[in-house]
Amino acid sequence: MSSTLVLWLPSLAALGQDDAIQPAWLRVDDGVIVDSGQDDGWVGAWEGPRDDGADDRLVALAPAADVPLRWLHYPDAAPAQAAAAARIDALRNSLGDAAALHVVAGQPAGDGQAVVVAVTTHAAMTAWTGWLMARGLSPAAIIPSAAAVPPPEPDTLWTAEVGGERIVRSADRAWVSDPELDPLVAGGHAIAPLDTGRMREALLLTLSAPPIDLLSGGWKPKRSWSIDSAMLRLAKRLAIALAVVSLLIPTIYALRLSSDTGRADDAVVAMAKKAGVTAPDATAAEAELDRRLAAAGGGPLAFSVPASALYDAMGDAPGVSLKTLSHRTDGTLTTTLAAPRVEDINQVLLALQARGYRITAQPMAGSDGQQMANITIRAVP
Repeated sequence: MSSTLVLWLPSLAALGQDDAIQPAWLRVDDGVIVDSGQDDGWVGAWEGPRDDGADDRLVALAPAADVPLRWLHYPDAAPAQAAAAARIDALRNSLGDAAALHVVAGQPAGDGQAVVVAVTTHAAMTAWTGWLMARGLSPAAIIPSAAAVPPPEPDTLWTAEVGGERIVRSADRAWVSDPELDPLVAGGHAIAPLDTGRMREALLLTLSAPPIDLLSGGWKPKRSWSIDSAMLRLAKRLAIALAVVSLLIPTIYALRLSSDTGRADDAVVAMAKKAGVTAPDATAAEAELDRRLAAAGGGPLAFSVPASALYDAMGDAPGVSLKTLSHRTDGTLTTTLAAPRVEDINQVLLALQARGYRITAQPMAGSDGQQMANITIRAVP
């Protein structure tokens, strides 16, 4: 259910005389007026729907005595252009300091339609918003009450009672009634009272689609962000779940790695046992196999292991050539390398060191102008 509390703001004159003002009000539920008055009953009318969790809003109506209206026509202008032009023209035709005036223009629905313009002061807006804030109220809109009076029939003026004010509406103006001035403004046109039922329908239509809102420009409410407690709880739960998952992933990976390592170690021990090596774990089995291979001239001490690493390193340095190559039983590879530049030989040495080999090098000059070096490569990293 949608609920709207309509509260008529007191005039500036009334605000200056008495703080205990009882404004006119009415409550609208789903487009039907269900309660009204001119007392403090609006407090219950406002708090009631809020307690029920309804989709409620507060709309304040500014008095016509302080916010007269004009309707300006710009037949050839688009709606946005017409609204901008109306603000400029209204400001130009207004009395007083332009900086003190608050000029607001509505935006017509289509091209060629009249633009409603309201002129009030920033002082009035300050007084009304302060009066509302003192009562803990924050309106969704502040609409000039004269905007609710519909346009009259041709060659006629309406008078209507709106929130305790008698408002006169012509084809292009709306203002608070003055018995002495009304005949002068009307000229030869008749002033007829507006039917109460028609005025009620016009007011409800104005509330559903406000033609103008004084809460614009510098008075437009700042957008506030509210935190949904349910969304906040969900965000906390998601954060906790993310932290748990972040911890579980490396934990599960570590457990899988430990399990795979254990199975691999068991496989090494089993293979070593088939080769006649009895060892308590994979490390001991590998050490015993290396010892036996070394005694037989194979394993990592064999010639092929460091020689293969040397040839791979030379493959990335095309300018390096091999002059001599020998291998000792302790796994040490001795070689002489030659290259046009020392940097080429250093490239090979750095590649061997990157593979974990221990390198010693003795540079010397070759007879053909090339750079040479006697190098030893430890077969076991």
